Amino acid sequence: QVQLVESGGGLVQAGGSLRLSCAASGSIFSINAMGWYRQAPGKQRELVARIASGGSTNYADSVKGRFTISRDNAKNTVYLQMNSLKPEDTAVYYCNLEGSGYGYWGQGTQVIVSS
Repeated sequence: QVQLVESGGGLVQAGGSLRLSCAASGSIFSINAMGWYRQAPGKQRELVARIASGGSTNYADSVKGRFTISRDNAKNTVYLQMNSLKPEDTAVYYCNLEGSGYGYWGQGTQVIVSS
C-alpha cells in the first residue's frame, strides 16, 4: 500500500503564493510520474501539473508561467509552487502517483483564493 500525504493548502489573497507538498510512503516499487490535479465545485478533476521520473514536466495552459512542479526523488516528494494565484485557482488539489500498473491519490488539500 502507498500513502500520499499532502500539505500546504490554505486561504490566500489573489496575487499571493502557496506551496503544496506531497510525500509518498509505503510499498513504492517504482514511480513513473507524480502530479497535481484539482477539482473545483461542480467541475471535473483536471490535471494541473505533472512531472515524470526523468524530469519532464507538463502543465495545464491555465497555470503555465505561474505554477512550478518539482520533485525530490530521494524523499519521494513532489512540490507545487503556486504564484500569482487567481480566484479561479480555488479548488481541492490532489496529489497523484503513477506507478507501473497502479496509481494512487492523496486525500486532497483545499486552496481558496480570495479576490
